[in-house]
Amino acid sequence: MPDRALSTPLDDSFERYLQDKGKGRGGDGGNYRRNAARELERFAEWAAGDRGDDDWTGIVPDDVDREPTFDDLDERVFREYARHLGGDRGLKQNTVQTYYRYISAWCGWCVNEGYLEAHYAQRASAMAPLPEDDGRKPGDQQAWTSEQRHALTRHVDERARDAIETYTTLPEDTDPLDKQRARYAALKAARDRALVFVLAYTAVRVGELLRDPNDPRRRGVRWEDLSLDDGSMDVYRKKQQWDAASLPDPVISPLRSYRKLMAPPAERWPVFPTFDQRTLAELVQEELADRGERPAAIDERRNEYARDLLLALDEDIRPPSITTDGARSILQRLTEAAEIDIDHPKHDYLAPHGGRRGMGEVLVRAFGYTVAARYLDNSEEMVRERYSHIEAGELGDVATEALQEVDSIVG
Repeated sequence: MPDRALSTPLDDSFERYLQDKGKGRGGDGGNYRRNAARELERFAEWAAGDRGDDDWTGIVPDDVDREPTFDDLDERVFREYARHLGGDRGLKQNTVQTYYRYISAWCGWCVNEGYLEAHYAQRASAMAPLPEDDGRKPGDQQAWTSEQRHALTRHVDERARDAIETYTTLPEDTDPLDKQRARYAALKAARDRALVFVLAYTAVRVGELLRDPNDPRRRGVRWEDLSLDDGSMDVYRKKQQWDAASLPDPVISPLRSYRKLMAPPAERWPVFPTFDQRTLAELVQEELADRGERPAAIDERRNEYARDLLLALDEDIRPPSITTDGARSILQRLTEAAEIDIDHPKHDYLAPHGGRRGMGEVLVRAFGYTVAARYLDNSEEMVRERYSHIEAGELGDVATEALQEVDSIVG
């Protein structure tokens, strides 16, 4: 091991590692990169003595004044960090395992890159303090039940129908701004309905459907990506390639109605644009200024519209798609408005991933693992693992039936 590598400060390796693990051009995007960067920063602070118990002074000898380097790392360091994660931060068992894996993955990369001579983080003695898995099974993850799915889709459908009817039946002499407000309300309700139906019935991952600020390739589906006649939608899959996803019949009508109401000025418009007023105000002002409009003229133009979204539509100022976090906020609002009871330890609303898992349950029960795997864009092995609780339940029914038959014969 070169002395130069051993004397390298730990954080000098972070950027190269994150670029290798990141997504997009230059490795600047991706949720993994963001989460790994956070955990590496925490590890570096802990190693320097800036995080942990009051008596923790870090991994550098007390009589040495320098940053932690690779020469300071061995399996005892990672054992101590595992103990810190498990006991000092009050984290759940699975979370401790996850956070340690980020550091362990970096350690393995450092071995390959010549910073370390051994993968200390994976040694048994280093991992010994980690808590055991808490036993949570895939079936414990939230999955929308049929009753919840119907309650939510019925709520957003009724809400959209009412808003659209209110807008389309306004008297001809309605004040223009009042008419715009009604159109905006109808657009928002129609967007929410379309989003809920897509999440409920397509089983598309929310990260494939909407914008991810940490991954420049995931800019949210656009109208050009949809073929309502064919019942398909092009999405950028988790496996890092474009692929067609199915749009089943329940989804087509909400999307058609929504598109007709929106009348997007270009096919490159996002299907689910943000309605955030601050974002749209800044976007409209910047774009009109770039087109040569003066501030006074921009203000006058904006005053003609009840909402900046409507001005953006008229001027073809394309807004960004809502983010995955934005979708969660929308579903929180809609779940509460629909008065749907949620009994789940982690989510008190119908979370986006629950729609996908709910469809997975329906497909596995109706058609088996092979068909479900194709629809979910997963391997059959993974689907079997994630929905193993279904097979276990069915086997339990078989066992019960068998016992009843045997007992009746014996009796």
